Amino acid sequence: MKAQIGISPICWWNDDLVELSDDVSLEECFRQTKLAGYTGLETGRRFPKDPKVLGPILKANHLKICGGWHSGLLLTSDLEAEKDRIRAQLDLFKAAGGSPLVYGETDGSVQGDRSRPLSTRPTISEDEFKVYGRKITALAEWMADQGMPLTYHHHMGTACETEHEVDLLMKHSGAALGLLFDAGHMAFAGGDCLRVIDKHHKRITHVHTKDVRLGVIAKLDRTRQSFLDAVVLGAFTVPGDGSLDWPAIIGKLAHYGYEGWFVVEAEQDPKKAPPLQMAELGHRTLVSVLTKAGYTIET
Repeated sequence: MKAQIGISPICWWNDDLVELSDDVSLEECFRQTKLAGYTGLETGRRFPKDPKVLGPILKANHLKICGGWHSGLLLTSDLEAEKDRIRAQLDLFKAAGGSPLVYGETDGSVQGDRSRPLSTRPTISEDEFKVYGRKITALAEWMADQGMPLTYHHHMGTACETEHEVDLLMKHSGAALGLLFDAGHMAFAGGDCLRVIDKHHKRITHVHTKDVRLGVIAKLDRTRQSFLDAVVLGAFTVPGDGSLDWPAIIGKLAHYGYEGWFVVEAEQDPKKAPPLQMAELGHRTLVSVLTKAGYTIET
């Protein structure tokens, strides 16, 4: 089995809480990414939108784009409007050789608003999931026709946060829609990471190896505190510095033959968690665990 190890630039620059960002240039972020041992980098807010600018930087650092977030609005938007919204990022990824495109549903989401407690996130019924599932499947099928896979990111603060909601999304959507399995978000939501993999391994097309500090999460008052409050308090970290059982999680994915990207994504305060040190720890941990699980790591 083959694995590739990537990282998200959110370790350096937070897209939702700008003050949680290291004062480094795009080029320095790329340099540190390569120095820490990664072969891929997800896109972020400081990335050039012109492939003629982005391409040479990637090439100079021998890095690939290993995904990138799209803030979707399909809960209330129609399909054609969403195609128009995603088109620029689709074109950038195709031109720069990036894949997959990560879809996160942000309609009504509280994830980027520090004034909104976690308990005020949107929720939808199973009947609404049926409608939503048809729309997101149609978008994924259209994306596949464009030569770009779409993978769905279950995420804290959104309408698809819990294990049960992931179950409903997978039940009411088609095979064209991949699932981004994020261990940290699933653990934060109270789900069973291993059970999710057991149920949905055939749909998993991308993996975020976000770790969590369960002690921090347990102390949160979700009726008062926001997702971004949790980030500031240190809810997230890299593999090897948190609470999750990575040998069990990676072993489960290996059991089902998952191959592809394993992406470190850990938004933290860079003053408390220096990005390069965290990136190196995450990479070192994944190399060890992936190797023991029988993966060959592409470099």
